[in-house]
Amino acid sequence: MLKKNIPLGIQSFEKIRTDGYLYIDKTEYVYKLVHSGIPYFLSRPRRFGKSLLVSTLMAYWQGKKELFSGLAIEYLEANNEDAWQEYPVFYFDFNKDSYARENALEDVLNEHLIKWEQQYGLDKGEASLPERFRHIIEKAVNSTGKNVVVLVDEYDKPLLDVIDDNEKEEHNKELFKGFFSTLKSYDSYIKFVFFTGVTKFSKVSIFSDLNQLTDISINKEFAAICGITDEEIDKYLSQNIDLISSELGLSPAECRTKLKTMYDGYHFHYDSPDIYNPYSLLCAINNMEFEPYWFSTGTPTFLIDKIRAEDFNVKLITEGKLYAERYALMEYKADDVNLIPLLYQTGYLTIKGYDKEINALKLDYPNDEVKYSFLKSLAPMFMKNSEGISPLEIRAFLNDLNNNDLESIRHRFEALFESLPYPTDKDIRLVEQNFQNVIYIVFALLGQFVKAEAHSANGRADCIVQTGTNIYVFEFKLDKSAKDAINQVEENRYLIPYAADQREKTIIGVKFSSEIRNISEWEIKSLNGGH
Repeated sequence: MLKKNIPLGIQSFEKIRTDGYLYIDKTEYVYKLVHSGIPYFLSRPRRFGKSLLVSTLMAYWQGKKELFSGLAIEYLEANNEDAWQEYPVFYFDFNKDSYARENALEDVLNEHLIKWEQQYGLDKGEASLPERFRHIIEKAVNSTGKNVVVLVDEYDKPLLDVIDDNEKEEHNKELFKGFFSTLKSYDSYIKFVFFTGVTKFSKVSIFSDLNQLTDISINKEFAAICGITDEEIDKYLSQNIDLISSELGLSPAECRTKLKTMYDGYHFHYDSPDIYNPYSLLCAINNMEFEPYWFSTGTPTFLIDKIRAEDFNVKLITEGKLYAERYALMEYKADDVNLIPLLYQTGYLTIKGYDKEINALKLDYPNDEVKYSFLKSLAPMFMKNSEGISPLEIRAFLNDLNNNDLESIRHRFEALFESLPYPTDKDIRLVEQNFQNVIYIVFALLGQFVKAEAHSANGRADCIVQTGTNIYVFEFKLDKSAKDAINQVEENRYLIPYAADQREKTIIGVKFSSEIRNISEWEIKSLNGGH
């Protein structure tokens, strides 16, 4: 049984097809795009296949029919006499450079223009960047007799790289405005336009000037244009799954379940199929290990800075009450305190449903890779004197629970609360939120190893943890007695769902004092199993 070559880090469609790498056929989507006559914008998280899609579009417009042999588009174009013509293609790749230095965007645009000026025998002279681009388009159309194709990959990187430098960000926005306004004024010269990015910045003129630019980021028809579906795994990767299963001593079904739990769960429309993160899935298949590959490539610094600046309440995500209107998810406003659109666009949240009554999309973590890695990355934010909750420390909590050592758990919580950063103005709201965030992160991370639930809704305990021998109910109170916490658990009958369970049941009531900023009372009440 041969293992197919996995194209890790290869974003060139031509290289993948020429060198015999696995290609998951997305050319049916390419066919729809190129025959619509509409300029498009597509937003997807980083490492989600955008660059490969753009490379595929480039190969199509360059007329490289041989690369598409055996793919869906070959059959779709079979009776089209106009197919596979070569057009002048201008491909802007903004992904390879860093834009923090002065004039970085000008330099990148200049490099692209010089290459095309040499190709078409033009002298740049003293013309501005937009003027040079216009001259190139005119010469290309006049030389070939065909309109031009403009492909722009990761247009937003020059903006994201300087997101915390307002002056540079505005400079780059203005530069884009002047440069890409050419596409509007030269509309009659344009055959096809396609932009990709992670975020769709509001007030960026390519979207207002190109008022016909169609955003397909949350579109049912194109929901699976990037990423990998279960159906595609069945078609292209079943042999690889068999190899992993054999290597790890799992059944193919167990292996699929593990891959699905770790890497699946993305939806770019409420009626979308389940979509796997392609980077993590292919890394796992290639390496035969289930690791957080996508997350390990780096959480954007600007995102962590935003979360810190806005005092983000991490519990909001998994309370089951996180909703956003569709239009709100499709743009990013730099001055918006609502981080939900940014978390969605960057891939840390995804669509999990639609509520017709309020006309809003329900959001949640896509999968375990994102959920647990994201929480681990946030932990240091709330614990300034430690490196956060490492997996080892979480396992220490787990060992204490398995050993029924509740006193040790108390000391661990006290150490974490001791490390909490507190505002100098003694903002009690922020004190409470930081306190709740720490509790939530601990119990959410425990959920990797045992059944642990963290709640804040009425009618449910704060945290319930189940081990092989015990059921623990934790109730935390801010400036209210630990006895009140235990009484609340009993009066609200939080343990009723476990009435027939024979495991030992224990209630832990905890008082967190805003004055000392730590635990001031810790009460334990043990109940007999089955009662």
